[in-house]
Order: sequence, then C-alpha cells, then structure tokens
Amino acid sequence: MAGIVNYIKESFGELKNNVSWPTWAEAQSLTVLVAVFSIIFSLAIWGVDTVFSKAIGFYFKWING
Repeated sequence: MAGIVNYIKESFGELKNNVSWPTWAEAQSLTVLVAVFSIIFSLAIWGVDTVFSKAIGFYFKWING
C-alpha cells in the first residue's frame, strides 16, 4: 500500500514541477480547435455511414426484387 501512496505523491510532484502547462489562452484555443475538428470528423463519419446505409438498402431491395 505504501508503494501506491508513494507513486501518487511522485506523480503529483512531477505534474507540479516538470510539466510545462499551456497558458489559459492557449488551452482555450486548442479546446476550440479540438471541438471543431471533432464536429467535422463526426459529420464525415455520419455522411459515410448514411451513404453505406443507403447503398446496402438499395442492394437488399434489388436482391429481394
């Protein structure tokens, strides 16, 4: 159990002293960038899914007559 506590203490120390955190403005702009690309990617996936769904629907209609 002492090993886990020591690991957590060292992890917090590393986060506090060795990690270079972005400024608040950088964090906000990067968050917006990630949100925009996530929306674009989800729309692209939705579009591909819709096209494949329609194609498979037409295929099964064609097979069943």
